[in-house]
Amino acid sequence: MNISTSLHYTPVIAAENYAQVDGRYARNTDVSGISLGLGQGKDQGKAVISAKIWRTAGESTSDPTEELPIHRILDLALLICRSSLHFQDAYRLPKLYDPDHPLIDRIGLQGAAMNVSVCTDNPAIDQDMKRFAHALNEDGEMIGERLRVLARLLEEMGY
Repeated sequence: MNISTSLHYTPVIAAENYAQVDGRYARNTDVSGISLGLGQGKDQGKAVISAKIWRTAGESTSDPTEELPIHRILDLALLICRSSLHFQDAYRLPKLYDPDHPLIDRIGLQGAAMNVSVCTDNPAIDQDMKRFAHALNEDGEMIGERLRVLARLLEEMGY
């Protein structure tokens, strides 16, 4: 995943091998990765957690909106849940992750696995991990409410 330094977004947790598990587009997709990271909020520079779909070089669009296939939305939800789970215990690690083992988890999908990792390509990852954890904590009540609703609906659906 090539990180653009001109963006007002820095990836923190990423699935850089997403092309292997991109639904019916797997192994034949223009999406190279998905990530959760820090963007600039509208509240005086407050960091906000946001998601990004990374496309291969040469792909550009002038449309300010993006249509997402439903499987990518669910994959982003998996990335959110696994990242949140990581940060529940990350305080035990000095840098909130293990630099020698940045892989957080491998989530099996479609006969392959989506690797969920700390994005060590980010040159400011140590600082961004702290900012991400802080933003996650500040929005914890709002995120938790939505995760509880999602869990309830999944249970009602039989999952």
